[in-house]
Amino acid sequence: MAIFACSMLVLRAVAAGGARQRLGRFAEGRAAPAQRRAGRLAALAKLARPLVRLSIPDQGWEKTALPKQFLNAGLRNPHAPAMYFAAKTMLAIVAPSLLWLILLKAAPEMRGSAAIFCLLGAAAAGFYLPNIALARAGKAYQRKIFEQFPDSLDLLIVCLEAGLALDAAIGRVARELASSAPEVSDELHLVTLELRAGSSREKALRNLATRTGVDGIDTLVAMLIQAERFGTSTAESLRAYADELRTKRRQLAEETAAKVALKLLFPLIFCIFPALLLVLLGPAMIQIYRAFLPALPG
Repeated sequence: MAIFACSMLVLRAVAAGGARQRLGRFAEGRAAPAQRRAGRLAALAKLARPLVRLSIPDQGWEKTALPKQFLNAGLRNPHAPAMYFAAKTMLAIVAPSLLWLILLKAAPEMRGSAAIFCLLGAAAAGFYLPNIALARAGKAYQRKIFEQFPDSLDLLIVCLEAGLALDAAIGRVARELASSAPEVSDELHLVTLELRAGSSREKALRNLATRTGVDGIDTLVAMLIQAERFGTSTAESLRAYADELRTKRRQLAEETAAKVALKLLFPLIFCIFPALLLVLLGPAMIQIYRAFLPALPG
């Protein structure tokens, strides 16, 4: 019995140590890719510095809407603007170069103003392609936050009703959503960091609305600020607003589903229906042609 008990204790200790090691590897695995990506991005930004100088404005671009677009897309790395302007320069050079090579092979007779116009158009398209990519990334990031936020509010309500203060509840929700809703978790974690740094709750929440750019979050921030000023129940306000956001999410899904039929109209008419008619009527047309061909004059 003593040997059996000692064996069980040893196996339990080994299993606990293995579990701790797996948890440690999991935590390190979540942080290591981000560190590696940041290191690679810094190295690329250093290599692309000559390209950045060709397209970045000399001054004043920090006061434009571009920094806010980076925030709305979730791109907070300090090297992201450098890579953005480097991509604009590179695409403005590579796109016309590739088009010129294609024209040499496909249309060698094209010369003069037509070729110059095509090359300039390719350069302009390559220069503005990062703008389109950044706008699409921002919309995708905002869409994820909009879809994940009602569930985050439900978890925040549970934390508030359990007795946590709003600041502690935001930090707890940020930790709990790290794997299921990483976008919302990152935003709430930044709010927690601002509060720990000494920023007021109102300023931290308004910064959250500015960073995300989602329509519903600015209303939520205003509601939380008013609830704090007038001493109303924050949990009840959040519950009502979570239901409203969930209704908006369902309406957006229904609107997207209703647009599917209209989007399928063009491929149905011009791609699927002609092929279907060809398959259905093709054999009949061939038989009719063969039957009436001997009767045709000449």
